[in-house]
Amino acid sequence: MSDQYQSCKQTKRLSTSGQGKMSWWHLSLLGTGCTIGTGYFLGSAIGIRYAGPSIVLSFILAALGTYTVYNLLGKMTAEDPQEGSFCYYAAKAFGKWAGFSCGWNYWCSNILIMGSQLTALSILSQFWFPHIPLWMFASGYAVLSLLIVFLGTESFDRAENIFALIKTAAIIMFIIVALLAITGTIEGSGQVPHFSFSLEHSMPEGLKGFWSSLIYAFYAYGGIEVIGLMAMQLKDKKDAPKSGNIMLLVLTIIYSLSLVLAVVLTAHEAFNDKESPFVSALSLYNLPFFPHVFNGAIIIAGFSALTASLFGVTNLLVTLSKDGDAPKIFQKKWKAHKDLPLPSLALATLGLVASVITALLLPGKVFEYITTAAGILLLYNWAFIIISAFKVLRLRIWGKILGITGLLLLSLAVTGTLLEPEVRYGFFLSLLLVSAIAVVAYYLNRKWKRDDPFLHS
Repeated sequence: MSDQYQSCKQTKRLSTSGQGKMSWWHLSLLGTGCTIGTGYFLGSAIGIRYAGPSIVLSFILAALGTYTVYNLLGKMTAEDPQEGSFCYYAAKAFGKWAGFSCGWNYWCSNILIMGSQLTALSILSQFWFPHIPLWMFASGYAVLSLLIVFLGTESFDRAENIFALIKTAAIIMFIIVALLAITGTIEGSGQVPHFSFSLEHSMPEGLKGFWSSLIYAFYAYGGIEVIGLMAMQLKDKKDAPKSGNIMLLVLTIIYSLSLVLAVVLTAHEAFNDKESPFVSALSLYNLPFFPHVFNGAIIIAGFSALTASLFGVTNLLVTLSKDGDAPKIFQKKWKAHKDLPLPSLALATLGLVASVITALLLPGKVFEYITTAAGILLLYNWAFIIISAFKVLRLRIWGKILGITGLLLLSLAVTGTLLEPEVRYGFFLSLLLVSAIAVVAYYLNRKWKRDDPFLHS
C-alpha cells in the first residue's frame, strides 16, 4: 500500500456523511493523489540504482501486475460491495483465519510503511542539514506527528487534499522543467548525456539488477486497493473497476514519463537513496530554486502522509478489535478525548519508536530494509486478493490468465529481493512477520472450530 493509503482512510472517515454520493472520477482522482507518496519520490532512486534506465520497464510491468490485482478486486467489489473489502473477500473464500491474516498482515505492512515514511522524511531533511543524524530527524517527526494525532487537529484533516495536490504538482513541475532542460531552454552547466538503447546501457547491473528493482516499482503503486476500501462511497458501486482503471492509467503515464526524463537527463550512477531522483536529475542545471522547492514540497506532503498513517493505523486496529480479530482492549477510548483509542495509538507508537531505534542502529540502510519489507508485505496481501478472486468469482479463461500473470509478476518482485544482499534483510523481516501471523491464525482457527464446529476453515 501506498504510503498514502491511510491519508485516504482519514479522508473517508471525515466524509462518512457523504457515503454513496461520490462519482467514479472523484474517487479516481482522490486515489491518484493518495497513492503518490515518498515511496515513489525517494524509493524510485533505489530502483534506478539497480536497474538503470530499465527502471521504466520495471514500472510498466508493475503497472500490469497492479492492474491484475485491482481488476479482480474491482469485480469482487462491484458484485458484493463490503466495508471490509479484500479482508472480507479472503474470509468469504477461505474462512475466518484468512480474514484475520489479511487484516493483521495489512496492519503490519502499514506500520512498516509508516516507518518508511518517517525514514524518508529524515533522509530528505538531511538535504539541508547533512550532519544531523538520521535518528534525530526521525525522533522529531515522530513526536510532532504524535502530538497532532493526540490533539486531533481538525484543520489538519481538511488540509489532506491540499497536500495530495502538492505531490501531484511536484511531479508535473519536474516534467515541465526537465523538458525545458532537454530542449536547451534552460541554460546552465547541465549537459544531456549520450543515451543508448543497448542492453549494457539500459540494464547496467544486468538482469539481476532489473529483477531487484521490481519491488520498488510495485511499492510506488501501493494504494490501488484504496478504491476497493472506499468503494462504499460511490453512487454506483459497479463503477469501482472504472475508477481504478483510470487511476492506474494516470499513475502509469506520470510515473513513466517522469522516470524517462530523469534517466535521460543523468547517468544512473548519479542517483542515490539520499535524495529524490528528480532532484539528482537536475542537479547539474542552473536551477538553484528547484532542489529546495521540490524537496520542501515532498517533505510537507510526506509529513501529512505520516500523520494520516498514524491516524489510520490506530483506527485499523480498532476495526480489527471490533471484528474479533484483536483484543477488545484496543477499542477503549481515552475518557478525556472520546475519539482517541489510546491503547491502539500506544501500539502504533511502538512502531514509530522501533523506526527511530532502527535509524539509530542502521543509519545507512534503514530506508532500504524497511521499504523492502513493507513492499513485500503489501504484495502478500495483493496475492491473497488474486487467490480469493479465483474462489469468489466465476472467472472466464481470460480472467484466470490475467490472475496467473499477476501472481507471476508479484512472485518476481518478491523473489527479486533475494538477489541483492543489501535488500535481502527486508525479505527476511517480512517472512518473520508473516510467519508470526500464520502461527497465531493457526491456533485461533483451531479455537474457532472448537467453538463452532460448522465454521468453514
